[in-house]
Amino acid sequence: MNLNFAVVLMVALGVFAQPAFAIEKCGSGKRVTCVVDGDTFWLKGEKIRVQGYDTPETTTNICGGKREVRLGHKASDRLTQLLNSGGVSLQRNGKDRYGRTLADVYVDGVDVGDTLIAEGLARSWPDGREFWCD
Repeated sequence: MNLNFAVVLMVALGVFAQPAFAIEKCGSGKRVTCVVDGDTFWLKGEKIRVQGYDTPETTTNICGGKREVRLGHKASDRLTQLLNSGGVSLQRNGKDRYGRTLADVYVDGVDVGDTLIAEGLARSWPDGREFWCD
């Protein structure tokens, strides 16, 4: 098999496949595809609020002060990493009172909320304790 044919075959089979989108943390510009915080992100202009868990705030700490903000940034970084690590799928479940799409979000079939909770970066919602407030 010649080299050109092998490369074409590998591309056709997805050997060099890239993620469907690259996502970074949101900056101050227009938000199209980016992570806001550990439980909210934009995807192609749609604001998604991930259901089933809650993370500490990154800008307006509610109860945990600097510790909450630090943990919130860790959760945001981890959500960004997860969304870039594999195939992302969403199960949309309507809108919340702020107009955000509510969704269960999976990467390669694994619920991102379960991952963040297991790693100590999030709490179950609505019944989990805001441990960052202690």
